[in-house]
Amino acid sequence: MALPAAPIRSPQCYQLRPSGHHSVTSCASQVTTVLPAVPIRSPQCYQLCPSGRHSVTSCAHQVTTVLPAVPVRSPQCYQLCRPGAMSKISDTVNRARDAFNSSKTRPLQFRIQQLEALRRMITEHQADIIAALAADLHKNEWTAYNEEIAHVLEEIDTTIKKLPEWAEDEPVAKTPHTQQDESYIHSEPLGTVLVIGAWNYPFNLTIQPMVGAIAAGNAVVLKPSEVSENTADLLATLMPQYLDKDLYPVINGGVPETTEVLTQKFDHIMYTGSTAVGKIVMAAAAKHLTPVTLELGGKSPCYVDKDCDLDVACRRIAWGKFMNSGQTCVAPDYILCDPSIQNQIVEKLKKSLKDFYGEDAKQARDYGRIINDRHFQRVVGLIEGQKVAHGGTWDAASRYIAPTILVDVDPQAKVMQEEIFGPVMPIVCVRSLEEAIKFINQREKPLALYVFSNNNKVIKKMIAETSSGGVTANDVIVHITVPTLPFGGVGNSGMGAYHGKKSFETFSHRRSCLLRSLMNEEAHKGRYPPSPVKKFPFFLSPLSPKGNWPKAKLQYWPERTFLGFWALKHSKAWAWPLGPLQVECLLWPLSKSIFLPPTTPLLAGS
Repeated sequence: MALPAAPIRSPQCYQLRPSGHHSVTSCASQVTTVLPAVPIRSPQCYQLCPSGRHSVTSCAHQVTTVLPAVPVRSPQCYQLCRPGAMSKISDTVNRARDAFNSSKTRPLQFRIQQLEALRRMITEHQADIIAALAADLHKNEWTAYNEEIAHVLEEIDTTIKKLPEWAEDEPVAKTPHTQQDESYIHSEPLGTVLVIGAWNYPFNLTIQPMVGAIAAGNAVVLKPSEVSENTADLLATLMPQYLDKDLYPVINGGVPETTEVLTQKFDHIMYTGSTAVGKIVMAAAAKHLTPVTLELGGKSPCYVDKDCDLDVACRRIAWGKFMNSGQTCVAPDYILCDPSIQNQIVEKLKKSLKDFYGEDAKQARDYGRIINDRHFQRVVGLIEGQKVAHGGTWDAASRYIAPTILVDVDPQAKVMQEEIFGPVMPIVCVRSLEEAIKFINQREKPLALYVFSNNNKVIKKMIAETSSGGVTANDVIVHITVPTLPFGGVGNSGMGAYHGKKSFETFSHRRSCLLRSLMNEEAHKGRYPPSPVKKFPFFLSPLSPKGNWPKAKLQYWPERTFLGFWALKHSKAWAWPLGPLQVECLLWPLSKSIFLPPTTPLLAGS
């Protein structure tokens, strides 16, 4: 079977110079090379000569051909022959920044209008969103709505209701020197932020962070994951129809586009995904000193105590582990239990799986599929060589992996070295709670930790002596569904948090503000040079912090006495011209002798 002579373009060439922009005969940047003769196996060869019986030198079924000269594009060609996609990304980001600088996002009413438009987009195109999720992850209508859409709608409703309260200036306690001033914290938008979504819950994990960013008054550049391409394409189509096109653009594309986006300057970057890519995002952000929120992952442990109700525990664990075919960042990654209950856990997990998905999970409408071939092969590789107690089968054509339980797992096995992110549950045996805690602490800090026990002391000890992004006791995953609980990681599982009010705070700058009058200058004269030659009594100094003075001068402080406190609180009413410091000074001898014992120290900080 001879191939005709033809110029063959590389995948990079197709990405960088689409048809009509690149000419293999005229591009001065490319070089031409001839590839060697290649043995090509026919379909009959694959059928008749399995891998172990095939020889490239003796097989009669294969044919050999010489591939023609191939134009190979040099680095200069990639740089010079790119059409305009990368400059378009830069223009999009700049347009979003210009729109933010116009101050149109400052009024709360504008932000609420945009959130209402987002809610309207979701409700009017709910069927389209569900169809995209079905195409990407084999989700049915119920799971798509309840795992993704419902949480976003709840977040929008809560944010619209609470936004006026969250955005209010927050008064702070005053010092003796600022009693006549106005001191408060003002929340202002950061500017132009980038939200990079994830593919495992491509609608929820892309839109939910955006809700907080819009509420805080930012321009938001949205970058959905290219892995869940159907959802990404749908968002790029729908968003401009409902939201401000300049303030909230959607950028689609693969690694080259994401890399280019990360070269742009943002005021904050929110990324959800793997730890490896999180490090790349953080390194790119560091070039502009851009703060980041990273919601990553890790191996979230699930400790099962011997005294708990195993039927309930295993049912809840099976639900959280195998939903979305195990592709959940806070899914229980592995089980820690005493060897005496390992077999019971296996049997009860199997019963729960049968209740959920029937005899054949492949036929169940509620059981998902692995997102793509690369992730499928990775998860299958984690099963190979392990002791399988249940499942362990798969179908590459449909990217189906059966719910799988592994027992007697070696802590050094590959399946225990990386986040599984698939429907595989390893069980590791430990002899005690202390051994379980030690096992967890010897590894990177996980995004979530789960403990099942009827003993509250066991739960409290596990929480007190380990570290994780979040904890749920006697259930899994549900802590991330509570809007008042911030969701985020720690250490290798991420940094920063969002959800509910925390999302508003994450995308806001808390600006310290002090408003002072130009009147009453007499009260501030003591701070100006020249300084007095004679030592100035501490309580007369208008600015000196306590820690900068000798210990003897910290012995007494009028505001710590009843009379001094009363004078401070009422100075505006009867001694405004004097100011609080002068009032303290006038009452100092009386307050010192009557209300404050001479032995009372003021250095304890209480």
